[in-house]
Amino acid sequence: MKIREFEVERWMNDHEETCRYNLAETCVRSLTTAELLALSGRREEVLAELEATPLTYGPIPGSLRLRLRRLVAGLYTAQGPDNVLITHGAIGANALVHSTLVEPGDHVVAVVPTYQQHYSIPDSYGARVDHLPLREENGWLPDLDALDRLVTPDTRLIAVNNPNNPTGALIDEAGLTRIAKIAERAGAWVLCDEVYRGVDQHGDGFTTSIADLYERGISTGSMSKPFSLAGLRLGWIVGPTGLLADVATHRDYSTISVGRVDDLLACVALENKDAILARAHRITRTNLAVLDEWVTGRDDIGYVRPASGTTALLRYRAPIGSYAFCTRLLERTGVMFTPGAAFGIEHTVRIGFADDTETLRTGLDLAGGFLDHLAQA
Repeated sequence: MKIREFEVERWMNDHEETCRYNLAETCVRSLTTAELLALSGRREEVLAELEATPLTYGPIPGSLRLRLRRLVAGLYTAQGPDNVLITHGAIGANALVHSTLVEPGDHVVAVVPTYQQHYSIPDSYGARVDHLPLREENGWLPDLDALDRLVTPDTRLIAVNNPNNPTGALIDEAGLTRIAKIAERAGAWVLCDEVYRGVDQHGDGFTTSIADLYERGISTGSMSKPFSLAGLRLGWIVGPTGLLADVATHRDYSTISVGRVDDLLACVALENKDAILARAHRITRTNLAVLDEWVTGRDDIGYVRPASGTTALLRYRAPIGSYAFCTRLLERTGVMFTPGAAFGIEHTVRIGFADDTETLRTGLDLAGGFLDHLAQA
C-alpha cells in the first residue's frame, strides 16, 4: 500500500523540537503530572493507585469496571460505555474507522482543509475520494448544498472535522443535522473528527456531537487538545455498538491495549474535567484575544476569527510561498508556524494559539518584525 507523505506531521517532526517559539503547537498548554494531581485534589490517593498498578497489558476495550469508557461516554448526551472504544489517540481512532469502513472503489467525501488522514488514508485504500473545499469567504464553513450534490447513492463515508483544523471554524447543530440528513439519503456513515471539541469560544465549550445526532454518526476524540494530555496517547471512537464490534476486529491487529498508566491518568483527568476544561477555556479565550489584537493591528495579515479549537489560518500578503515563509521565519526568529500549503491552501500559515501566553506574545512580535522585513526587502 502506498500513501502520501503526511505533510503536517513531517513538518512538525522536523522542527518542533528545535524551534524557540512553537506557535505550531495545537494542544492547550500541556499539563504536568504534578499539575494534574493538584487539579484532582487527591494527589496521595492517585499516587497510591499508580504505585499499585501492575505494568502488564490493560483490558483491551478500556479500564476495568468500565471506568474510562463511562467517563468518555459522559462527554456525550446519548451514549453509554458500550458506545465507546478506547484507542491510541484520535489518530489511531481515525485510522481504525477508515480501515473498517473503506474498501477499494468506495466513494468517500472529505471536507477540506482537514487532518490529512481523512483523505489520504481512503485514497490509499483505493477509494474514490471527492473533496468539498471550505472557502474563506464563507467563514470556512461547508457549502451544504454542494455537499448534497457530491453525495451519491454509493457514497460510503463523509469525513468532517469539527471544530475544524486548521481554521477553527465551527459547524453548529443545525449544520450537523443537515449533514446527517444528506448522509441518511445515501445510507452513508459520517465520521466527525471532534478532537478539538470542548473549547468553543462561548458557553460551556461543547458543540453537539455527530454521534448524538445520527444513527450512523461516528465521533473521534482524545485527551490531547482541550484536556492538555497529548503525552498519554489516549483517544476514543464513539458510535453504534455494531460498528465498534467491527472496528474492534481491526483494532486487534494494531492495539493490544492502551497503557495502564495512561488509562489511569485519563480517568483522573476526566473525573476532574470541569477544572481542566475551565483552565482550557481561560487559556484559549485569553490567547485568542491576544492573537485577534495582533491580526487586527496589521494590514498584511488577515483571518476568519476562530469560533472554537486552538488553531487559526492566517493569510499573509507577502509574495512568498508558505513553506519558504515558515522556513525563513524559523531561521530568522526561531518562531514556528505550519505552512498552509500542507493543507492545500497557499499563502497562509496555521498558528496554534493555546500554549503559553507570553510565548504567543513574543512569537507574534517576532513574526511581525519578520513581515516588516519582507515588506522592505
